[in-house]
Amino acid sequence: MTSDLPFDGAVSRYLAAEAPEEVRLAVEEGKKRDILDDSYPYERWLKKPDYEDELDRLQIELAKCQRWVQDSGARLVVIFEGRDGAGKGGAIRRMTMNLNPRVARVVALSKPSERERSQWYFQRYVPHLPAAGEITLFDRSWYNRGVIEQVFGFCTPEERARFFAQLPGFESTLVSEGIVLVKLWLNVGRAEQLRRMLARESDPLKQWKLSAIDIQGLARWDDYSNAIEQTFRRSHTPVAPWTVIRADDKYRARLAVIRAVLGVLDYTGKDETLVDGNDPAICGGPELWRPA
Repeated sequence: MTSDLPFDGAVSRYLAAEAPEEVRLAVEEGKKRDILDDSYPYERWLKKPDYEDELDRLQIELAKCQRWVQDSGARLVVIFEGRDGAGKGGAIRRMTMNLNPRVARVVALSKPSERERSQWYFQRYVPHLPAAGEITLFDRSWYNRGVIEQVFGFCTPEERARFFAQLPGFESTLVSEGIVLVKLWLNVGRAEQLRRMLARESDPLKQWKLSAIDIQGLARWDDYSNAIEQTFRRSHTPVAPWTVIRADDKYRARLAVIRAVLGVLDYTGKDETLVDGNDPAICGGPELWRPA
């Protein structure tokens, strides 16, 4: 019964009554490992043994990288952004599973307090920036203002305009201070997003992942797309470029995330042949987020 489901089965109701027909059919007819987006370059997920073998080898590279960060005093910031259900949390877990939590910290901030709302917008993020020998991974970041706050009206047009005006200078300052800044956008198709939301709704161990924002966002796909496009146009710069990863296949996406981060660092003992193996069909610039 829907009463046993979070938000009284709102995701299931959306599938049945509101989802575009092509999205509903893709979800209902697709098998578990099928890719639901016809524009994705593969029809099915990467085979699990191949994924696990590659992941094991990349975990060793991450350990080398962590050692280099500590020894060299480097500072690394990785931003994880993307639509709801794009797999940000899963990618972060695979990145950090063998790293020292004293070195690599995950920051996932809740909504700002009244005091924080009265501060300079970027101020609440600054205390979480890494010191020498540290890695900070932001599970969502200051880009909330570019996308989510725009879609749901949580900021005024003036506040958003000020954000975009200050953003290049803020990120340029981080980079000029010696921080290595990696910005990752995980993109997922509409049918795949809905399939993952349904999986969360039906699984008691995943229901905590659903929020009212997730539910309301299902019907605001186009609003999200417009906000994302504006954000890329205003924030993809030579100093702080975006890496877009098409994440309909979680296995390929997780491997691409790790490679994208390792690829920008010149750490000791780097296996170039392994790290530089990202597939340009699923990992590239903002042109990949909304393929023709």
